[in-house]
Amino acid sequence: MTTPSVASDAGALLGVYARVGPVFVAGEGSELIAEDGARYLDFVAGIAVNALGYNSPVFRDAVMRALDTGLVHVSNLYRTEPGERLATELAGRAFPSGGQAFFCNSGAEANEGAFKFSRKWSGKTDIVAFTGSFHGRLFASLAATDRPDYRRAFEPLLAGVQIIPLGDKDAARSVITAERTAAVIIEPVQGEGGVRPVPAAFLAFLRELCDSRKVALIFDEVQCGLGRTGTWFAAEQSGVVPDMYTLAKPLGGGLPMGAILLNDRIAAPLAPGDHATTFGGGPFVATVALDVVRAIGDHDFLADVRAKGKWLGAALAALVPRRPRVREARGRGLMWGLELNEAAAPVVAAARDRHLLVLTAGATVIRIVPPLTVSRDELERGVAILDEVLA
Repeated sequence: MTTPSVASDAGALLGVYARVGPVFVAGEGSELIAEDGARYLDFVAGIAVNALGYNSPVFRDAVMRALDTGLVHVSNLYRTEPGERLATELAGRAFPSGGQAFFCNSGAEANEGAFKFSRKWSGKTDIVAFTGSFHGRLFASLAATDRPDYRRAFEPLLAGVQIIPLGDKDAARSVITAERTAAVIIEPVQGEGGVRPVPAAFLAFLRELCDSRKVALIFDEVQCGLGRTGTWFAAEQSGVVPDMYTLAKPLGGGLPMGAILLNDRIAAPLAPGDHATTFGGGPFVATVALDVVRAIGDHDFLADVRAKGKWLGAALAALVPRRPRVREARGRGLMWGLELNEAAAPVVAAARDRHLLVLTAGATVIRIVPPLTVSRDELERGVAILDEVLA
């Protein structure tokens, strides 16, 4: 019997991804290594997942320690220490005056759960989201995602979800009502929608409006949270605290994990049986996540992210007057977008040919989300390649 080739194996995967490029077999630091040994500087990081890069000693040590216990999964029928310790760490960072955590497996699941929690707490049904949003691809989270092409084939989705213009206070006052609205969900920095930081004043306005109308305010920090923008939560930079945070991507260090962090007010009416998950918060992934959380949350680590982000932002901004194909650079920390005057996909492909991995955020935006451990030299090398491609 012959061993199937990689090419023939690929046909067994459901074709809902347009996979490109080489077959990657290893990773080290900020680089992915292809089967032919070629190295690629990775400014995608698993779509902002691999915050500590590849082959991180923090991740490796945590995995080995978790394996040594012999506990990978026991279900949420029983108590285990790692999940409880992680919940204390995360809820304490989110809500020092009192909060709780629910663990799941992805950002979409986290947003679905947050919608359920807001309905139980408020006794109301409707959800409000904003243009440019991306909250997932399940039925409620997809209904709150402003991507008609993603939604069209699967409609009707969850009823009672409205998407209104981002930044439009009059529309918000009209649509967010005390009678029907259970929750408002927003990304403090939109990711898939083009890497767009939301002004602090608009987040503060939403906080005041939600308070006045008994509406839960959800900050989707699945992509922008956990140190990505240089602070633990992206919303810290606005001074606004939501009722719930949803987290995922870097939380498990590359292992699938999501979380809903909710304040005590939202948690109060929830009871056993209101929500559940088989795998969420298991001892193996929670052990790894706790070490990842503590590494990212270190004061010096976040200061380093801010410093590198400041340099990267200035370097990308310098491309705007020099390269006519670039319209704008925007972002925070190590989460940046280059808005082009043309389609972004060919530029992404040209960068990959030069062994730099970047991705899109909409049709005309190049998204740059390297590992948070990326070095200044690697940032300089990546920007130089982008400059060459855009020339």
